[in-house]
Order: sequence, then structure tokens, then C-alpha cells
Amino acid sequence: MKIAYLGIDLLKPVLDALLEEGCRVLKLFTCPVDNVTEFNTAIVGVARERGIPCTMKRVTAADLDKLAGQGCELLVCAGYYYRAPVTDAFPMVNFHPTPLPVGRGSWPMPRLILEGAELGGITAHKMAAEFDTGEILLQERFPLAEREDHQTYMEKVYERIPAMVRELAAGLPQVLANARPQGRGEYWPQPTQADWTVTPDMEAAQADLILRAFYGYECVYREGARKTELIGGRVVFGGSKGRVFPVRGGYITADKIRVLE
Repeated sequence: MKIAYLGIDLLKPVLDALLEEGCRVLKLFTCPVDNVTEFNTAIVGVARERGIPCTMKRVTAADLDKLAGQGCELLVCAGYYYRAPVTDAFPMVNFHPTPLPVGRGSWPMPRLILEGAELGGITAHKMAAEFDTGEILLQERFPLAEREDHQTYMEKVYERIPAMVRELAAGLPQVLANARPQGRGEYWPQPTQADWTVTPDMEAAQADLILRAFYGYECVYREGARKTELIGGRVVFGGSKGRVFPVRGGYITADKIRVLE
């Protein structure tokens, strides 16, 4: 099957599974990232190794017309930052890492953890003019663990991707025929720095929740006017005397530390 692909490394298993199913990628669209917590180096590497045309320019309607002329049969989006135009020339499917219609938005996983959701999931849905609102094609749900973090959540997502992609690629007409409306949902705004900030007077349990929700991404430890960026932060419960990043009932350790101001 001839396809186009939009995405970054966050959901690279989707690209891997499509290639495993024998799909031929006509063009790969990615976007600029910081390559500190969000990456595109792996999918760019795949494009280079396989001779797939690759661009960081935003996909346009003209691109879709050109792809249609090349015989594109499917466009798959997985973690792409930009809103893509929609065409009727070929099906367009987005993989979204929540059980839609729960968790519409560009970064909903932390909120699921912060709110103690019972279920997470991944949804393949038709792309529509509005983000994450198209008809559901395939969906897998899974329970969240008591101490779920962003990394373990995404590992559960990755486990379910190959089978979903296999079903999509092998039975596309039937999958499209079985599409179902999402129903009512809610768009969740992008988290802000206030959501991933921890302070010394915060209870250890709350600090632990925040660090788990954003694990692998930047969190901020704010003490007065001083801010420190923490990546891979964990709370150690117990005494905090003499520790650099104390909280009430524990202290924080981190894989990467950078003073911001």
C-alpha cells in the first residue's frame, strides 16, 4: 500500500509497524522539535536509510494533491504538531494516545495521570477539520497503574500499536466501513509550566504525582525566584534535611538538572 506519514519519534512504533506490513511511504512529514525531550531523529533516520523523501515543512493541500497523483492510498498521522488539511482523495487516519473522545488535545497523557483516570488507551480515527474529532476506526483501552507515569503509559500504548496497524493495513476497507462517531468530547488545553512546577512547600505525594505525569519531560522546581529544570525527576519519601530539592515529606532526585534563573 502506498502511504504518506506525518509524525515525530513519540509514536514511531506506528511508522515501524506500517513498514513491517509492507507499506511504501511516498513521503514523510515531520516537524522541528527540541531533540531534548521530543525527538524526530529516529524517523528521519528511517527515511534516510530507506530513501523516503522527508521534510520538516508543514504539509499543505498542494502536498496532498501531489500525493494523490502518485497513487497514495492512505495518510497516517502520529504525533504531528500541525493541523493538516483534509482531502477526500484518500483516507486520512490519526493515532491518538487516549481513548477518545476522552482526552482530545495535543498532550493529554499528563492530565490522565494527574486526575487519576482509571483507563488510558490509543485510538485510530479519521482525520477531520477539528483536532481529534473524526470517527473512531480502532481503539484499545488499558487500565492505569496506581503509580503510572508518562513513560509507563506510553509503553502500554506502544504494546498495542502493531496489532492495530496490522488490522488497519490488512483490512482498510472494512475498518473504514465500521467507523463510528465519537460522540461528545472535550478538548484539553496544552499543559502550562504551572502544571509541571513543584515547590518546597508542596506535599511529597503531590510532587510525586506531578513528576510522574510529566516523567521524561521538563519539570520545574521553584524556590522563591530561583527555578531549576528537572528531567527524569523522582520523589524519595522520608527525611529531606540537607537535600537540594526538598518537599514536605521527602526530596527530589533527577536524571538531568539545569538552573533556569
